Amino acid sequence: MAEILKRAKALAVNPLKASQPIGAALAFLGLKNSIPMLHGSQGCTAFGKVFFVRHFREPIPLQTTAMDQVSTIMSADENVIEGLKVICEKNKPDVIGLPTTGLSETQGTDIKRLVREFREQYPQFAATAVVPVVTPDYTGCLESGYALAIEAIIDVIIERSAHLPNLVGRRKKQVNVLCASMLTPGDTEAIRDWIEAFGLRPVMLPDIGDSLDGHLVDVETTPLTLGGTPKSEIASMGESAATLVIGHSLNKAADLLKERTGVPDYRFDHLLGLEACDAFTMALSDISGQPVPMKIDRQRAQLQDAMVDTHFMTGFLRVGIAADADLLVALGQFLAGVGAEIVAAVAPARAEVLASMPAATVQIGDLEDLERAARASDAQLIISNSHAVAAAERLGIPILRAGFPQYDYVGGYARTWVGYRGSRKALFDIANLFLGNHHDIPVHRSIYWAGTQRDTGGDPEGRTPTGAGLVRH
Repeated sequence: MAEILKRAKALAVNPLKASQPIGAALAFLGLKNSIPMLHGSQGCTAFGKVFFVRHFREPIPLQTTAMDQVSTIMSADENVIEGLKVICEKNKPDVIGLPTTGLSETQGTDIKRLVREFREQYPQFAATAVVPVVTPDYTGCLESGYALAIEAIIDVIIERSAHLPNLVGRRKKQVNVLCASMLTPGDTEAIRDWIEAFGLRPVMLPDIGDSLDGHLVDVETTPLTLGGTPKSEIASMGESAATLVIGHSLNKAADLLKERTGVPDYRFDHLLGLEACDAFTMALSDISGQPVPMKIDRQRAQLQDAMVDTHFMTGFLRVGIAADADLLVALGQFLAGVGAEIVAAVAPARAEVLASMPAATVQIGDLEDLERAARASDAQLIISNSHAVAAAERLGIPILRAGFPQYDYVGGYARTWVGYRGSRKALFDIANLFLGNHHDIPVHRSIYWAGTQRDTGGDPEGRTPTGAGLVRH
C-alpha cells in the first residue's frame, strides 16, 4: 500500500491540476443537446473554454452567469435564474449543466434552491433538465468535479422506481457504462466496440466519444453539443441488464445508480493491461452469455506478444507519473505489471484509489514535485500532460503525454489507451521512447591497449592497432 504524502507547499509551482468546474463541464459535454453554464465570473469560464479548445481542437459550447463585482457582493441569484431562462428560450437544450465555481461557493450560493426557484417561475421549461452540481475549484480536481457531475446527472434524470424487480433487465441486451474522466474519446469508442462484440448495446454516460471525437458535421454553428448520450437513454438505464463502472472515482455515482434502479453492476478501476482487460472481457461474457469472440482472443495474444517483445525496454524502467488519481493508478499498475519501477508518483488531490498505487509513496502536489522526485530517483521516463514537457526537457528524458490537457500534440485527445490494443500501443510507444533516448555504455578500453599498439606496430595516435585482430566500436 502506497504512503500518501500531504501537500508540502502553500502554493502550486507549475500546477498539475485542472479545476472541478472544468471536470463537471467535461461530463456535461458528453450529453446530447446539452450546454454547461458555470456559475461564476466570465474569467472562470473563459479559461476553461481555452483549455477545452486547445485540447480537443473543437468549438466548445460553454456559458457563464457572468458574476461581476456588484453581483458578487450583493447577490448573483438573478444571474442564474435569468441565465437559465435565456438559454431555454434561445437554444432549447435537453440538459443544462450548472456547476458552481470558487467565486460563487465563497459567496455562499445555494445552487439547488436557485434551480427550484427557476422551476417555480418558469414552468414552461420543464422539458429541459437542469443539473446543479457543487464544484468549488479550491478543492478537488478535474476528476472529482467530473464524478460529482455524473452523480448529479443520475440524481436529476433517473427517477426512483417503486417496481425495481419488474424493470431490471427489461432491455436484455442493454448495459449501462459509467465512463470516468480518464477515458478519452478514443477510449469510449473502443469500449463501445468491445461491448458490441458480445452482442450487447451500451448506454455510455457520458459519451464524449460521440460528441468530442473531432467529426465534421453539416451544421455550420450550434450553441449545443453535437452527439453524446441522449437524455432519454439516461432515463432508460433502470431497464438495463447490468452496469459497467470504469474508474474508482465513479463509485459514489454507481452506488446512487444501483440504489435508484436496482441494476447489478461490475466495477473496474481501469482497463489498461492484461489482467484488467481479462476481467472486463469475462464480465461481458457473463452478462451476454456468449463465448469470447475470436477477434478478442487474437487481440489478447497480440498484447502478450508485445509484452514479450518489449520486456527488455520496460523491465526495471524507472518512470515518473503525474496525473489525476484514476489515471495515475491505471498507468502505475500497468507499468508495474510489465516490470517497470514507479520512482515518482504525483496526484493533484487525495483519492481512495491512491492507496493501491504500486509505488512507495504518492505525493499530493504539482509538477515541480514530480520534477524533483524524478531527478532524485534518476527517472528514465515521464508520463503526464503537456504542462510537464518543460520539466522533462530539463531532466533530459522523454515524456509520454497522457491526461488533460494536451495542447502541443495533435490527436492526443483521440488516443486509445484501454483494451488489449490500446495497451499494446502504449507498450510500443514506451519502448520506442526508451530506445530513442537510450545511450550505449562507452566501449571499455583495456589498460594494456597502448602496449598492444607498440607490440604490433599500431598507430601511434591511439587508433586500432594493425594486425591485432581488434574491432573498433
